[in-house]
Amino acid sequence: MDDTNKLEEPDVPYGAITSLDQLNLSEQYSYADYFRWKFKERVELLRGWIHKMSPAPGPKHQLVSIFLSSSFYRFFRRKDCKVFTAPFDVRLPGSKKQKGDDLVFTVVQPDICVICDGEKIDDRGCIGAPDLVIEVLSPGNTQKEMGIKFDLYEENGVKEYWLVQPQDRVILVYVLKDGEYTGLKPFTEGDEISSSLFPALKFKVRGVFE
Repeated sequence: MDDTNKLEEPDVPYGAITSLDQLNLSEQYSYADYFRWKFKERVELLRGWIHKMSPAPGPKHQLVSIFLSSSFYRFFRRKDCKVFTAPFDVRLPGSKKQKGDDLVFTVVQPDICVICDGEKIDDRGCIGAPDLVIEVLSPGNTQKEMGIKFDLYEENGVKEYWLVQPQDRVILVYVLKDGEYTGLKPFTEGDEISSSLFPALKFKVRGVFE
C-alpha cells in the first residue's frame, strides 16, 4: 500500500470526548479524533464527516442480520477467512485530503464483513478493505449515506458488496471489476444466492426474509 494511504496508529495527546454534543458535526475529523470518542452513540466517519448511525435496529433488521451472519459463520468455520459483525470498526483511507497533519479518512461499521488477509485484523478492528461487505438497510439509512459507502467500498477495493433490502425482500450484489462495481441481477425470494468470491457459499433468498 502507498505510504500516503497508510492509517498510522493515532497519537492521542488530549482527553477523551464523552458526549457527541462536544463535537461540531460540520467539521471534518481524523482517526486520531475518532480514537478519543468515548460516548455511547454509534457513529461512522465517512470521508472525515460524522454520520450518526440509526437507532437500535428493529426486529426485521435483526432477524435478517442473524440469518446472514450465522450462514456465513457456518461456511467460513475452520477456514482462513474470518467473519465479523457490527459493531466492528473497518478503517479505510477514504480521502487523501489533509486535516492538519492527519489523513482524513473513513471508519465504517458494516453489518457483516469477511476478511481473508489476517494481517488486516488488529485489536481495533480491520485496517484496509474487507474482501466482502454486507449492509442491511434500515429505515434510518439515508440515500446519501449509502451512496457515499458505495463509492468508498468501490474505491478502496472491497471485492464484493451485498446491499440487503428487507422492505423489498431483495438482495443487490456488486462485484468489483477493473476498479468499478458491476451489479448482478437482483436476487429475489425465488432465487438461490451465491457469492462470486466464494461460489460454494449459497442459500435460498427466501430464508433470509422469513
